[in-house]
Amino acid sequence: MDLKLKDLRYLVAVADERHFGRAAAHCFVSQPTLSAQLKKLEQDLGVQLIERAPNNVTLTPAGQEIVTRARRILEASDEVVTLARSHRDPLAGKLRVALLPTIGPYLLPRVASVLRRALPRLELHLYEYQTAPMLEKLQAGQLDVGVLALPVEAPGCEARELYSEPFTVALPQHHALAARKTLRVADLRDETLLLLEDGHCLRDQALEICSRVGAKDSQDFRATSLETLRHMVATGAGVTLLPELASRGAWGSARGVAVRPFAKPAPARHVGALWRKSTARQAAIDALCKVIVEHAL
Repeated sequence: MDLKLKDLRYLVAVADERHFGRAAAHCFVSQPTLSAQLKKLEQDLGVQLIERAPNNVTLTPAGQEIVTRARRILEASDEVVTLARSHRDPLAGKLRVALLPTIGPYLLPRVASVLRRALPRLELHLYEYQTAPMLEKLQAGQLDVGVLALPVEAPGCEARELYSEPFTVALPQHHALAARKTLRVADLRDETLLLLEDGHCLRDQALEICSRVGAKDSQDFRATSLETLRHMVATGAGVTLLPELASRGAWGSARGVAVRPFAKPAPARHVGALWRKSTARQAAIDALCKVIVEHAL
């Protein structure tokens, strides 16, 4: 039989959405069309792929195995199209870029307008993931490039450092240390350290820096974002470390919070780009990296 990529896309959409209507909308077809094509696919393959029940759509064991392989086929197909487009115009077309939640909100406002001017034909699709899912999607071909904290272990991938970002200290406004212009890591001894939840590499970096001097990790609080940390600092619950970009401008003037830099040499994180060595979008990735290097800090 002649398998059609369109039918595999329908099947993967159902696997992702677990709902025929949403899958059809995702594929820009009517629900009857999608349902009929998948029924025909099952007949052609001679095996049931989907269990259909009211308000419940699941894959059969055969369907699960076929979806896994269908994803690889579709990714390879997309790579072929991307490769052809990149040869025609390396700086045009879709580029899927993921950023850490502790990087994206603070970096993108600095570089977005420059990227639009410098690369007007490049269509950036932006995503936000923590490190582990970002690496998984990057290696699976679902992303073209990730912007994250280095170093990371990622077989088959290549990395480039984009900038080194010093950490700052966020303190309650009336904290005794707020009277100083700069701080040392040792000044945080015995302070209560507010941290992000597990899964954020920034949590591990802050712990590594502050554990040297005995700063106490607040055991009863885990934040989902830097903004939550900032609000908790304002209540007097403790102190936290912020990357420099997250402490500039409006970010650094939150009510009730004082932000102080570390004395040099300040602890810092290294932000870089990561991509598959086999990528067809090397020219676009290089152009993206160039803009970030020139305008991030």
